[in-house]
Amino acid sequence: MSTLARIVPNSAHPADDAAELSRLEARLPPLLSVIAGMVDLTGFFTLGHIFTAHITGNLVVAAAAAVQGGPFNLAQALAIPVFMLALAVVWLIAQASHRRGPSLARLLLLVQFLLLAAVLIFSVITKPSTSQHALMAGIAVMIAVSAMACQYALLRLAIPGAISTAVMTGNLTNTVLSLMDLSSSRHPLLPVDADRLRRSLHLLFGFLAGCVIAAAAVSWLGDWAWSLPVALAAVAIGIR
Repeated sequence: MSTLARIVPNSAHPADDAAELSRLEARLPPLLSVIAGMVDLTGFFTLGHIFTAHITGNLVVAAAAAVQGGPFNLAQALAIPVFMLALAVVWLIAQASHRRGPSLARLLLLVQFLLLAAVLIFSVITKPSTSQHALMAGIAVMIAVSAMACQYALLRLAIPGAISTAVMTGNLTNTVLSLMDLSSSRHPLLPVDADRLRRSLHLLFGFLAGCVIAAAAVSWLGDWAWSLPVALAAVAIGIR
């Protein structure tokens, strides 16, 4: 039995689910990387310079503020434990749903969409961008962080063969080293995997595109810029 088929043992049509899982593995991560870039950039600009996708980056920002004597932002300190808590909740949802593979992916994509929609609605109503260190901004940060935790967890739990949309430093490292190997006439230092290189490039360009689009959207739309990742999250649910 194939690895993909074993992932969905309870399905009445394991071959169909395995094929769908393979398609999701190829099609979903590039779109999710664009969403992650949009959420990270939009959150950074509108919610007090906090990373809502690259969570550990908040440690650097908080440390820099502490050394320079800047204002302490409680949301930066809370982002990592909230991210961990959200991961645990997503795991509980996955366990309680008794779903695997594509079915679980669709459920968690819906959860991500609902969380991002909540950020949009909350931001439009409370306008946290006007007071980025206030309570309303902190609440919006935690909802956005939870949405990203759901995205990363769904890839690990439902599509384990997919490349992470979060670890862009790792993706960049793999891309550069693979390109060096391919351009060298000597024996390659890494296993030759052109498909993985292509997928890593797609994720890098997707995240960068998400950041650029979000930067423009924030300048034009303000808090309504959250509507873009919400729209793409809706599209992600329908991917087959």
